[in-house]
Amino acid sequence: MAPDSRGTTPGTRPGVRILVVGGGYVGMYTALRLQRKLKQRLRSGDAEIVIVTPEPYMTYQPFLPEAAAGSISPRHVVVPLRRVLKDCTIVIGEAQRVDHAKRTATVTTLATGEDGTGALEIGYDEIVIAPGSVSRTLPIPGLADFGIGFKTVEEAIGLRNHVIEQMDIASATRDPAIRDAALTFVFVGGGYAGVEALAELEDMARYTARYYHNIKPADLKWILVEASGRILPEVGEAMGTYAIGELRSRNIDVRLETRLDTCEDRVAVLSDGSRFPTRTLVWTAGVKPAPLLAATDLPLTERGRLRCTATLGVEDMSHAWAAGDAAAVPDLTAAEPGRETAPNAQHAVRQAKVLADNVLASVDGKPLTEYRHAYAGSVASLGLHKGVAHVYGRKLKGYPAWLMHRTYHLSRVPTFNRKARVLAEWTLSGLFKREIVSLGSLEHPRAEFELAAGGGGSGTPGLPGPSRPKGPGEPPRDAGAPPKDGRTDG
Repeated sequence: MAPDSRGTTPGTRPGVRILVVGGGYVGMYTALRLQRKLKQRLRSGDAEIVIVTPEPYMTYQPFLPEAAAGSISPRHVVVPLRRVLKDCTIVIGEAQRVDHAKRTATVTTLATGEDGTGALEIGYDEIVIAPGSVSRTLPIPGLADFGIGFKTVEEAIGLRNHVIEQMDIASATRDPAIRDAALTFVFVGGGYAGVEALAELEDMARYTARYYHNIKPADLKWILVEASGRILPEVGEAMGTYAIGELRSRNIDVRLETRLDTCEDRVAVLSDGSRFPTRTLVWTAGVKPAPLLAATDLPLTERGRLRCTATLGVEDMSHAWAAGDAAAVPDLTAAEPGRETAPNAQHAVRQAKVLADNVLASVDGKPLTEYRHAYAGSVASLGLHKGVAHVYGRKLKGYPAWLMHRTYHLSRVPTFNRKARVLAEWTLSGLFKREIVSLGSLEHPRAEFELAAGGGGSGTPGLPGPSRPKGPGEPPRDAGAPPKDGRTDG
């Protein structure tokens, strides 16, 4: 271990430093296992684990659709890292570069622009790179202006508020064109995120419609756009076909082998020539590796993921490790050579265990273990009491698949605290009615105060006021939206 390998660091412990970049599945589970196995060394100062993550929590993404539908509180979809990783050093910030030759990572934090000291240079002895992925977008006209993502808990809750707000607009407006656009919801992408988000929100909106005097469930128009010829490929062709039939039976328009060509001026134009004026366009058409990977001196595949070995080490690089969305890991259980493990939660959680053990083995000079896991199958929710599953060769649909979906993910969500809270919420939601409240003002908490104080500008950066420009997917205030106090001229 080089004496100058520390760099500028958040701590001064003299032992081996393990830097974990990312606080998602791989980052949290790896750090959790390392913390457990290095307990004595961490407390004696012989080892230090540093986690660099943009958010102080890990998001359990399979629960995002249910959070959007109001079945689970958004606080229970996330796991606070400081509580779970009590013996680790948590740095809330973003890694901008990794110079593995010098064993340093350049990190910007919330305080970087405030104290004028510049980015941190965090040195390390072992590094785990697990920054996850970001939404993969295409240069489609209007997408950046009006598209809504569905990858974070903030986006999930924002989308729920947005859908209910559109129903409020449709209920209040006198313009038939505005009403039709407000009640038209377009989802692009037929994978897990798109199908589950659409199905859960359609369920929620259909239930909510009963509380509007002038909106019926049949007035809502839901459209799923998928470029390939099938949806939910992970559950198999038969279950994917069943899912299409289930969605269409609920009057959801499923468009296969169709692309979004443009969404300028709030009009979704599809490759089959269809045009849909809409105020809601949700983009879930895949992900791509985090930009950090391109800012390292580590080998990448043609798709931009880190080239890894079966032991989860970065190829031809010692003391560098990766797993999950960021890593191209060979699948040793596949029949055809050269196949890689799928970048999903099932592999990420299991890879984290092997990765942590191999990091410790590397530190202690012991043999490494290869990652090997046969894909068990997949489950997907299609709304309340509806789902599809293809697990260990068995195909399930309807209520049994939905129950398996909930049981599986309840067993996988981290910590007993979160399991108990989620189970309690599911139980209560079965006994009482759904919540149908939109809390859109949560996204701009200072708007009301700025209005009262006579502010006309955008106010504090990051907390726009009443005259702020509209964000992606947000309707203009002069397009039929009722005033903030809920009153209308009618």
